[in-house]
Amino acid sequence: MAKKIKILWVDDEIEMLKAHLIYLREKGFEVETATNGHDALELIESSFYDLVFLDENMPGLSGLQTLTRIKEIRPEWPVVMITKSEEENIMEEAIGRKIADYLIKPVNPTQILLSIKKNIDKRRLVTETTTSTYQSEFGRISLKINDSFSFEDWVDVYKKLSYWELELEEGEGTMDEVLLMQKTEANHAFTKFIKKNYLGWIEDEDSAPLMSHMMMKNKILPLLDKGEKVVFIVIDNFRYDQWEVLKRDMAEDYIAEDETIYSSILPTATQYARNALFSGLMPAQIKKMFPEYWLDEDEEGSKNQYENELLGTFLQRYRKPYSHVYRKIVDNDSGKKMLEQLPELLKNDLIAVVFNFVDMLSHARTEVKMIKELAANEAAYRSLAQSWYNHSALKELLLKLKNEDVKVVITTDHGTIRVQNPIKVIGDKNISLNLRYKQGKNLNYNPKEVFVIKDPDKAMLPKPNLSTTYIFATYNDFFAYPNNYNYYVSYYKDTFQHGGISLEEMLIPFIVLNARK
Repeated sequence: MAKKIKILWVDDEIEMLKAHLIYLREKGFEVETATNGHDALELIESSFYDLVFLDENMPGLSGLQTLTRIKEIRPEWPVVMITKSEEENIMEEAIGRKIADYLIKPVNPTQILLSIKKNIDKRRLVTETTTSTYQSEFGRISLKINDSFSFEDWVDVYKKLSYWELELEEGEGTMDEVLLMQKTEANHAFTKFIKKNYLGWIEDEDSAPLMSHMMMKNKILPLLDKGEKVVFIVIDNFRYDQWEVLKRDMAEDYIAEDETIYSSILPTATQYARNALFSGLMPAQIKKMFPEYWLDEDEEGSKNQYENELLGTFLQRYRKPYSHVYRKIVDNDSGKKMLEQLPELLKNDLIAVVFNFVDMLSHARTEVKMIKELAANEAAYRSLAQSWYNHSALKELLLKLKNEDVKVVITTDHGTIRVQNPIKVIGDKNISLNLRYKQGKNLNYNPKEVFVIKDPDKAMLPKPNLSTTYIFATYNDFFAYPNNYNYYVSYYKDTFQHGGISLEEMLIPFIVLNARK
């Protein structure tokens, strides 16, 4: 039997509201009343109510004074203010005190019922409506998955899946398994698409979508050539669905002028994709033209320590006189330092800032049990990224830039996927360590389970040895070694990884923001 919704209605003229009270009781609601703020507070101290209707104009304690006390005692309870007054300052004060709704007398029963449903029954109604709508969309999305023959088709599929993932998140999770099944189906088909087309994109750039090594030339240079001062923000390991969540938090201050989804190169790993992003070159080209700025997998040192230099080589190659500066933000201290230096940094034409937090969160989730529990699923992982943003130097930076004459660009180098299925691979001691791709010689693997590039030249990837091969995990697979297999699998299963082929890793956002003045 469903629990009855319990309502407290506080009004000094409660006798005049008998018809409303009878209507609500006939609808199955339990309604108690109070004629003043003091009596209402006594009831609130001793009883539980799902919702409080509160008259604003009462003798003794006013509605606003009573509201303040209610929020002190039961801050989580929804309170609906009812008033004869249409004065703006009263409305603003009530809203500022976090009321759930605001109704103007005389109210009719339908208004009251709607307010109750909006505040009490919202989750059930949202779940039912969203579930029903997704069920009707399910077939259309499946058809779209089967009929996706171009990069633009796959962008559309991924946007639809991300949209429904966020929509269903608001409900009770009744369709989560169905959506997960459809995402898996999409990633299987997307992998076939990449296997068929990727090397062709590298061979013939005119047939390719926008990719990592094209972004500076196609997206950043046109802004600079228009005379714009550009702040180029790269959030490492940042997914499209995370952008969709952060966009809501930015909406008060910024509007997206350009939202593009482009393709990360393979491997979808920082060493390859971000170096390609800043240099405007594929990894093999970087190694050939600027060997001092490239470290192979088996070499000691950070693989991304020359991003500033690579950015400089890009501007020189295109004979652009634009001044640039680069900062990498890895913790609060480096964030604060960058913000202090901002006036000086803004003297440059191009300001590139890399934020490493989302990547660090991904690795911490693998290595730290507490973080793994906090980010137990996709929704929680998005929530942690959102929480980081709202307390980060990135948010402070965007607020400061709002008042500057700059063009703000946000993008990433690659996304990440939650891995579930281990597949075995064997290699020598020099095999690369990444869980979603392997580079090495004498690799032993099941060719049906991976995407293989036996000739790295065709993918413009470095070839440390004549027999170097690259293999890429697909779907939600990850590579595991036969030695100590069970421990390895249990440690890495259900963690977020990158480097391979999936919608989440390869289809990534590029956004140009305009400040709301």
